[in-house]
Amino acid sequence: MDEQYILQLKNISKEYFGNKVLKEVNLNVKAGEIHALVGENGAGKSTLMNIIFGMPVIHSTGGYTGEIIFDGKTVDIKSPKDALDLGIGMVHQEFMLLPGFTITENIKLNREITKHNPVSRILGDIMKSLDIKAMRKDAKEDLQKLGMDIDEWLPIQGLPVGYMQFVEIAREIDKKNIRLLVFDEPTAVLTESEAEKLLEAMKKISSQGIAILFITHRLDEVLSVSDSITIMRDGEQVSHMNTKDATLAKIAELMVGRKIERVVHEIRESKNNNEIIMTIKNLKVNMPGEEVKGLDLEVKKGEILGIGGLAGQGKIGIANGIMGLYKSSGEVYLGNTKLELNNTRKAIENKLAFVSEDRRGVGLLLDTSIEMNIVITSMQVQNRFLKSLFGIKLFNIKDDKAIRSWALKMIKDLDIRCTGPTQLTRRLSGGNQQKVCIARALTLEPEILFVSEPTRGIDIGAKKLVLDLLVKLNRELGVTIVMTSSELGELRSICDRIAIIYDGKLEGILNPTDSDADFGLMMAGKYGAKEVV
Repeated sequence: MDEQYILQLKNISKEYFGNKVLKEVNLNVKAGEIHALVGENGAGKSTLMNIIFGMPVIHSTGGYTGEIIFDGKTVDIKSPKDALDLGIGMVHQEFMLLPGFTITENIKLNREITKHNPVSRILGDIMKSLDIKAMRKDAKEDLQKLGMDIDEWLPIQGLPVGYMQFVEIAREIDKKNIRLLVFDEPTAVLTESEAEKLLEAMKKISSQGIAILFITHRLDEVLSVSDSITIMRDGEQVSHMNTKDATLAKIAELMVGRKIERVVHEIRESKNNNEIIMTIKNLKVNMPGEEVKGLDLEVKKGEILGIGGLAGQGKIGIANGIMGLYKSSGEVYLGNTKLELNNTRKAIENKLAFVSEDRRGVGLLLDTSIEMNIVITSMQVQNRFLKSLFGIKLFNIKDDKAIRSWALKMIKDLDIRCTGPTQLTRRLSGGNQQKVCIARALTLEPEILFVSEPTRGIDIGAKKLVLDLLVKLNRELGVTIVMTSSELGELRSICDRIAIIYDGKLEGILNPTDSDADFGLMMAGKYGAKEVV
């Protein structure tokens, strides 16, 4: 019966600029239940939550299709205020707190309690004072419901991140009309003991009749606290089950399972297959949100090595640390030569190149021509594409003829679709911008090419072209490629081996043809538990 559900989503679909990210998703949440929503990065979970909460990004990009039924009535949630008025609260992955305010002030923001004073009795309610005592009482009660024993008048600034997460949740449960709470990765920043405390608090909240939508990558938490589970993959709902019928292996396989077509190449046996070109020992990288905490890894010469893992586990930090973009420590050897860390120039001089995951922010000079983007790093580090002025070696200027010749070759070889080498990179499509980044890296003539999220933000057709290009570079030029990606299917389509990173360390290495369950368990940090599920 529909009446038992506090929230029903019927055939929800969403497109971003022609790319369908949600495909007729159906979701039913009962009052008082903890309903887990799981799926890989890019499965569509966050987009679905943004629709439920009326986030502006949804309506500024054409809205969505389908129907939302809340408490038995069809609703049109156009803004977060609409969601709040209905009784929907959301604890975002990114904190929405005011650091200069106290815990109490953050919890009671826009729901402040006021009291009369001598002035307000004459001039009216607009002159009322804050009833700090009553506000602190409410805040303290909210924190205690979460098992938090902390002074409610402390400022937010300077609190540990775990405490901030509890304040976020306390703010939501302070809302008296709350019927549904959306938790987006609430334990991601918590210690193990804090996470246990939060899960207990979630059970208490649900026992009061409040429904909870719980988004998490931690599958053990799903099994320990949820009543039912919805699994998403590639924008679709692929399964719904009661938690009592679920196992780690079953969830993991559904979460990452897909038809994997190794359309580009098959696993190879080569004479260089066991020659180690790079050895990484106890690598630590201080990259916010992608911290590496002591990685040991070997890269074989001539392979395409994939680096996979869930968001925030440290996979992005590896290449950024080795290339000197974030402070790092540990040891990296190229053959028997030790690489000097925290020195980008030295990394490039040692035949390493990097295509960043942030092509528009880091990878490209957007208001500069294609040809200058391709050669700029080589000019600066290797002194190529320069010629002496009047035959005096101390005075070098750009060699425009050499630059143009090389740029035209790269444009042809990489099939960069453009009006010519002088076109600004800003005016290229995402796929062609990515090819310019690759062209610049190739111009450095690297032995090892690090490529991070190579297909992020580009359309499906361009994705295949970029992946085909990486394979071509590996096969025809012999470049060893280390490819970091959140798209497991892409890693499995072109890589020879795939290293899975969990909690800043190497969880293990799998072959592309290994089972979906093994990939899912390893990405969830539960690979060692597979024998007992």
